[in-house]
Amino acid sequence: MPFVRLTLIPSQTAEVTKRLTTDLTALVAADLGKRYDLTSVLLETPDAAHWAIGGIAHDVAAHLEICVTAGTNSDAEKRAFVANAMRLLRQEMPTLATATYVVVTELPGTNWGYDGETQADRVIKAR
Repeated sequence: MPFVRLTLIPSQTAEVTKRLTTDLTALVAADLGKRYDLTSVLLETPDAAHWAIGGIAHDVAAHLEICVTAGTNSDAEKRAFVANAMRLLRQEMPTLATATYVVVTELPGTNWGYDGETQADRVIKAR
């Protein structure tokens, strides 16, 4: 049950937004082996955003973070996800700066969950 937050400027068309959320969900399933139907994607485009890299303003910028349960993915899977996610972002926004970050945040199973149960409790129940 990963949670993906993509923050970008400027706002994109509805078509690009749909494509990004659908493609990111598919990428999470393919590269990280997560369930497509439980992957949540939040795409944010702040109205009043100022994005600077190295003190220089950028009109096109993105930050992608995914939260997964610690220990559920190998380093190779995370590497593939980071590379493929960056490629996906550049397909839609070719002028993204090199300093565009894709972050895989690993959380202990006791620190997060969904539908009122932690991931750790879900593992125990599944045994």
